[in-house]
Amino acid sequence: METVSAETVQRMWVASLVIYAVVVAVVATLLTLILREAREVRAGVSAIWTVGQQVASNTIHIALLDTTIHGAHGILDCARGVLEGTEALRAHAEQCPGCPACALGPRGVR
Repeated sequence: METVSAETVQRMWVASLVIYAVVVAVVATLLTLILREAREVRAGVSAIWTVGQQVASNTIHIALLDTTIHGAHGILDCARGVLEGTEALRAHAEQCPGCPACALGPRGVR
């Protein structure tokens, strides 16, 4: 077996340390890039979350508007009933010589 000189051992150590330093630099660079991308993804997810909450808020308001529309339809139906009653009173008053006394008197008396 051949003996290895001290100079060869030193060269091997230097080469190993240089390779180690290059590997550490590459790994550190890659980890930095991964960290930067993770921060960008997090910012994007945060923006999506904010928009999603706004959409959910608008969706809730749409449901409340549906309830309001049903209430407005009920009010409109009542208003139509009042209008029909008013029209009936007007028609009666135009034809009845005893109005308004007959309209204000007891029911059934005409």
